[in-house]
Amino acid sequence: MVTAALIALAAVAVVMGITVVVSRRIGRVAVVDVAWGLMFVAVALAVAVWSTDWHSWLLAGLVTVWGGRLAWHIFKRSRGHGEDPRYAALLGDGGFSLAVRKVFLVQAFAALVISLPLVVAGAYDVRWTWLVVLGAIVWLVGLVFESVGDAQLAAYKALPKETKPPVMDRGLWRYTRHPNYFGDACVWWGIWLAGALATGWLPGLLTVVAPIAMTYFLAFATGARLLERTMMQRPGYPEYAARTSMFVPLPPRGEQVEPPRGE
Repeated sequence: MVTAALIALAAVAVVMGITVVVSRRIGRVAVVDVAWGLMFVAVALAVAVWSTDWHSWLLAGLVTVWGGRLAWHIFKRSRGHGEDPRYAALLGDGGFSLAVRKVFLVQAFAALVISLPLVVAGAYDVRWTWLVVLGAIVWLVGLVFESVGDAQLAAYKALPKETKPPVMDRGLWRYTRHPNYFGDACVWWGIWLAGALATGWLPGLLTVVAPIAMTYFLAFATGARLLERTMMQRPGYPEYAARTSMFVPLPPRGEQVEPPRGE
């Protein structure tokens, strides 16, 4: 267990160290968003190489699909743009040293905590294979929500300005204001089920902080809640927020359902 934890620490340190150098060179803190998914890919692959167990290699495959897709999507979306408004608001005029303390180190520590199910999977044998299957299903639901939500938003942004609605409220975005963040959370609840809980109750309980932390970051810290501060200033968004769940998909509030017509 200690060896697997040290391997995870080294993988996170390498990816975040490279990210700090790149960020300093290009002058954008937001590059850390590309590195976020890659940290987990590095941890999953490193632990799998060390353990050589089918369980860790399965998780490495799931994490690589998720993290690789996420990193590529964020890279394409942010290429050619300036600093992300979320980080600009968070850092103010604090400079790069503040970014290291409040962004890079915080996200590196968060990645280590969230990677705990991968560490446990590398150190212990599977006890309940059915939980591995269940976790993979939850992971798949999350990946669909995230990838479909991102694709729907990209299609909305590509619409001509004169025909584009003021707010994206179609598809998955009709039921949640952040289907991509919700999908991310599901992915890591799935990884926890398949990676940690599948090895036993005690490892599962000791590492449940991992999906809880991921959900907290996505919903209340650097994800949805922080983005909402900017989005609430856009025309039509407060009305959209009033009728649409922020995170968990729910039917829109205030909609009238027509009763079935009689013969």
